[in-house]
Amino acid sequence: MDATRRRFLASAGAAFVGIAAAGACARSATAAPPVDYEVTHSDDEWKRLLTPAQYDVLRQAGTETPYSSPLNDEHRRGVFGCAGCALDLFSSDTKFDSGTGWPSFWKPLDNAVIERPDDSLLMTRTEVLCRRCGGHLGHVFDDGPQPTGLRYCMNGVAMVFRPA
Repeated sequence: MDATRRRFLASAGAAFVGIAAAGACARSATAAPPVDYEVTHSDDEWKRLLTPAQYDVLRQAGTETPYSSPLNDEHRRGVFGCAGCALDLFSSDTKFDSGTGWPSFWKPLDNAVIERPDDSLLMTRTEVLCRRCGGHLGHVFDDGPQPTGLRYCMNGVAMVFRPA
């Protein structure tokens, strides 16, 4: 799929997400089973530790506007970590330009993320969470490049970048 078509689809998808969010449908409708994460905080503590945008994405499963994150254009060597707990998540070696407006990777670091079904927005997707704090990072799709064929489409606001 060419970049122009992906950009159109990403914009259309973002518009749909905005409409769904207004109708209170943008949050995951699947109740997750309780998980004991290594890093935990009360809701009030998360609100103090994170920016409002980070809190919305990491703790409320929000979605940032496409093309809004500086990490989408980050091309230096380094590691992308969780903005909630600093766990290393993705190597710059696996980052690619998906044309969707969100930082995309074809593989997470070992033991960095967990995945679970997400049936919000009237479709089934696979949600990607930080394995250490449970923060929502984004979703994974099967339209990425080889060698995995996966596209981990992440919210840049949910991550921090540490240059090598």
